[in-house]
Amino acid sequence: TNNETLQFDTQHEDMIHDAQLDYYGKRLATCSSDGTIHLFEINGKQQKFVATLKEHSGPVWQVSWAHPKFGSVLASCSYDGTVLIWKETPGSGFSVIKKHDKHQASVNAIAWAPHELGPVLLCGSSDGKISLLTFTEEGVWDAQIIRNAHATGVNAVSWAPVIAAGTFAQPGATQKASLVKQFASGGCDQNIKIWAYSEDKKTYDVVKVLEGHGDWVRDVAYAPNIGLPRTYLASCSQDKNVYIWTQDAPITKAAAGQSAASDWVRTQLSSTPFPDVVWRVSWSMSGNVLAVSCGDNKITLWKENLKGEWERISEINENGQRA
Repeated sequence: TNNETLQFDTQHEDMIHDAQLDYYGKRLATCSSDGTIHLFEINGKQQKFVATLKEHSGPVWQVSWAHPKFGSVLASCSYDGTVLIWKETPGSGFSVIKKHDKHQASVNAIAWAPHELGPVLLCGSSDGKISLLTFTEEGVWDAQIIRNAHATGVNAVSWAPVIAAGTFAQPGATQKASLVKQFASGGCDQNIKIWAYSEDKKTYDVVKVLEGHGDWVRDVAYAPNIGLPRTYLASCSQDKNVYIWTQDAPITKAAAGQSAASDWVRTQLSSTPFPDVVWRVSWSMSGNVLAVSCGDNKITLWKENLKGEWERISEINENGQRA
């Protein structure tokens, strides 16, 4: 494993809010309060500044790369209330192919659905609404709006793994009919909501509200499915706490063929609150290490031990040095 940290100047003129590598880890997109997105090519320890994308008229909060099967596509969301979808064409760089302007306030979070569900972008806004932007087979963008998702504003969104927990062992687990269509959202109402797609209504409905934080929920993140028979969801908040919410895979009653959903169980990551507001939580690709980004400019890495307790395994300070 490479423990070295690559550091470089992003050339932004203000605070950086997000940095995302593409699927292949070859390109980095960063976004800032300066209203721009900067693109870099990453090659080993070398990085090359490629382009500035400037179409937003306010701070850009998040960027998200689509799966490469949909082309070289990047989404961005901003305080200006819009979501932009950028597509790269050889020879002419990135240009906006869609401006999503159905929100009435800052769009704080975006997330592409697992590629098996198609080109679907989930957006959460301070206007209390969640929207789903889908590029249809007819070649048009369809926007579905969920009103009053979190009445006082949506801060974070995250898609659940598309393969249900505990189903790797079962035949046909990856067939389209059994794909999980769920996402989580976190809001200023201190709640986390779990949404599931209703095939009948053709829309997403709340199936569970997770209560426990004492202030705005700043981020939510589902862990990738690594074959464990449970689902992991991390959340962090203005209340300086991080919680891990787990839901065991349903046990099918063989006779009836019915499976009952298990309850969500809340575990506090750290026995004491963090020193400051916790802004972001992010899982490793292998799904078993959680990075926690705190307002004290430190990132801590956490792992679950065999007893089911969470241990801090590392700390990275603002200079990129591990402690």
